[in-house]
Amino acid sequence: MPRRPPVYSDRFYRPLTEDVEELLARFQQTDSVRYAHFSAIWRSMSFSDLFAGIPTMGEMKRFCRVALATASKYFLGPFSYQIRVGGLYLLYGFYNTQLAVPQCKIRFALKDWHLIRTFLEESGRSQHHDVVYVLRRLLAARAPLFVAMPHLLTFCKRRVHRSEPLCAGFLGRTQRVQELVYSELLDEVSNVQTLYLSMKVAVVEKTGLVSMAAADLPDRLHAAAEEMVAWQDRHFPAESRGGEEEEEEQEEEQEESTKRAQLLSSIKRKSYGSYKEAGRARRHRQPVPMVETGSGTGTGERRRRRPPSLRARTWGALAVREEATSL
Repeated sequence: MPRRPPVYSDRFYRPLTEDVEELLARFQQTDSVRYAHFSAIWRSMSFSDLFAGIPTMGEMKRFCRVALATASKYFLGPFSYQIRVGGLYLLYGFYNTQLAVPQCKIRFALKDWHLIRTFLEESGRSQHHDVVYVLRRLLAARAPLFVAMPHLLTFCKRRVHRSEPLCAGFLGRTQRVQELVYSELLDEVSNVQTLYLSMKVAVVEKTGLVSMAAADLPDRLHAAAEEMVAWQDRHFPAESRGGEEEEEEQEEEQEESTKRAQLLSSIKRKSYGSYKEAGRARRHRQPVPMVETGSGTGTGERRRRRPPSLRARTWGALAVREEATSL
């Protein structure tokens, strides 16, 4: 009879993800980051009984790993500050209520340490003491485990992991419009517009005959950017300034890490490019060691040079004494 595959062997579990998203949605409606509001929702949804009813310890450990991975996704993902705080509270709750012996650790990649440290600093600067306390409790208990990969790797097996779509309601407001439309870009567009008008006057005597661009293009771009920001303020909940500053610092750190990775790859490429591989006709040959002889030349099997024996050293010493007495 073939062995039945484990139920919780994948990186996420759909019923668990649905329950977690419902809890985070209720926490988002409170418009607060206090742990008291989160714990009230936790108790009302009976999340403390999440790990009950699993018969074997192997399945228990697999389910605990999946639960911690699901919570860490909302803590480190591209979500708003309040959702990230809810993911941190989920990690704290799952880690302390799990029934696995020994307790399963929260797996983080090494690159996530900068994100966690920045999140802690921004939360302390914004005086969110609940967030700082919970994160420091996890670090003091050595719950996080910083490894190379956040998920366990299985060698010699090809598995296609399912992709899970992100909840659009948890995503933070984008700042791409403000990044694209800035003052220097508007000045450059205005200069190009002025140059275009001067060239049009030089080519065409009547400027009304040819018109390839709007006369107030920079003003229109600025008005469109302001309209986009106003729409975001109306349709998205207001977030703390600490979350926005944290996202900016995260982007800067990601750019620095990308530049450092590119520099290391270029150095490796140069070092590997200087290596010359042997020809195809000589790859099967084994290197033949040279025999060290007195003249420094010769080929053949290399022999290990042994020190002289005790008898040889004794006869040598006697011969030296006999020569000294004869003289």
